[in-house]
Amino acid sequence: MMHVDPSKVQASTPSRLDALIGEFAGQSQGYYRRVFHHMMEAPGYRLTVNMAAGLLGPVWFGARGLWSWFLGTLLLDTLAVILMGMGLFGDLGREARLRAEQIAQTLDLRRQQIEAAEASGAASLEALQRAAASLQDALAGAEAAAGQAAAGGVMYLLGGAALLVLFRAAIAVLANWTLEAQFVRWRSDRREASGWATERLVLACAIAAVVIGLSMMKFARPDAFGLLNAFPTNRDWRLNVGDGLQGIFDWTKVHGRGFFDALTVGMRTLLDWIEVVLVGTPWPVVALVFVMLAWLSGGARVAIFTAAALAYLGVLDFWEKAMTTIALLGAAALISITLGIPLGIYCARRPRVFAVVRPVLDFMQSMPSFVYLIPVVAFIGAGKPAGVVATMIFGSPPVIRFTVLGLQQVPATVREAAMAFGATPSYLLWRVDLPLARKTIMAGVNQTILLSLAMVVVASLIGAKGLGEDVLEALQYAAAGQGILAGLAILFCALILDRIVAGRK
Repeated sequence: MMHVDPSKVQASTPSRLDALIGEFAGQSQGYYRRVFHHMMEAPGYRLTVNMAAGLLGPVWFGARGLWSWFLGTLLLDTLAVILMGMGLFGDLGREARLRAEQIAQTLDLRRQQIEAAEASGAASLEALQRAAASLQDALAGAEAAAGQAAAGGVMYLLGGAALLVLFRAAIAVLANWTLEAQFVRWRSDRREASGWATERLVLACAIAAVVIGLSMMKFARPDAFGLLNAFPTNRDWRLNVGDGLQGIFDWTKVHGRGFFDALTVGMRTLLDWIEVVLVGTPWPVVALVFVMLAWLSGGARVAIFTAAALAYLGVLDFWEKAMTTIALLGAAALISITLGIPLGIYCARRPRVFAVVRPVLDFMQSMPSFVYLIPVVAFIGAGKPAGVVATMIFGSPPVIRFTVLGLQQVPATVREAAMAFGATPSYLLWRVDLPLARKTIMAGVNQTILLSLAMVVVASLIGAKGLGEDVLEALQYAAAGQGILAGLAILFCALILDRIVAGRK
């Protein structure tokens, strides 16, 4: 049997670690070997001081490729340098001086009025003299404040210098800790930044010079550099772009009239049928159906809550408008779910398609809800169909995203086992993927319904009617009590649908 010297085995591991530290550090390898060994002796933070990092500040982080730390420390350094710049050559009394100039102009006007009043013997002479005396006192106070502010430059300078020293001390204490964490990540992923790169150093110096220099000039001498006060632009550019977009809207509206008319007719037909079911049907039947659905989906507690919420809607005379709101919501949610789930399934199976669809979904979710009303009204006009379309656009993204997420989270081993037993693609989708992703997809459906309800008040601005109309009227006439009652009615509609869709948890 071959004999192995334990001391050589133990020595091989540190030598390998030292080689990795040297390869990672680039410069000052001996220093970082000692520091990293010291930090690795025990878990957690161990105090070390990196003087080079303390002197260079944010630039050290940039040269080491720690760009997130570079940005944070650069902002702190900028704050300290701004204070120092304001103390050295800043116009600290600018605001008070401008106020004094305005007061002086007003005082001159009052003096002219006093002279005219003395010449004419007007009765307002005494009031004008009192106003002039008050302005004289205010002018003296503003001039004194300007002088005091200008004399406070030393405090700004000392405060900025103290902050800079404090920030640099913090950088010196944290530098090795951040670099050691970067080293740990680099050992598992060599794509992480390592070494001391001259290119990164130059880039960090350039960024720091631009940020600190421009910020200091802007705050220290705001009147000296007009370009820094406002972005260079031309108002005509926005007007021209707006006119171009208006032309696109007009062309689309003219050439797509048949499509938009058909869309409006389809939306109105669907909405009318749902309203016939909810509004035209006797209210006890509708209430009984909702309570039964709640009981079958969520149990007795959900059924009792649904009954109480429906009683609130009926007793306070919100029943018809609540059913109109649910009809609008139901039409929008039905279309969103009908189109969203198949689209989500398609995107989950084709990542390239989802890469194209995802920015569109981001746009739909990020755009303020009021903005949706502009193209909808331009193409469809005001009324309930426009409200359905706007609500559908706003509420569609969650069901698509959650469908994609649920299908992507199906374990690959389960799918492989099903395919190994001869599962066809359709069997795999209907019997494996969708059942396993059901909870996630239903969460998307739930979010779509709730987001659609969030558009109720907004859609009322374009004549969508329903409970949102009551809230809008309460805002217009400052009827706080009526607005709260209508808002609670919308809340109960949302909770009823949420409990029915969510079911037992």
